[in-house]
Amino acid sequence: MPQITMRAARVNAGFNLAEAAKHLGISEKTLGSWENGETEPRITQFYSLCDLYDVPRDDIILPEKSS
Repeated sequence: MPQITMRAARVNAGFNLAEAAKHLGISEKTLGSWENGETEPRITQFYSLCDLYDVPRDDIILPEKSS
């Protein structure tokens, strides 16, 4: 499978930002900041995100942290 961004994985899994954040137990702002490269999830949060989106961990691209 080709690599995919966090946002694209979420959309492909059929979740909007609010739904995905609720399933992950985080705020929409937090999820949005991950998708925009402002912050990064902890490894356990990243694993939960991959499981929720049903995407292998090696296939999700973490965005570059913005300055």
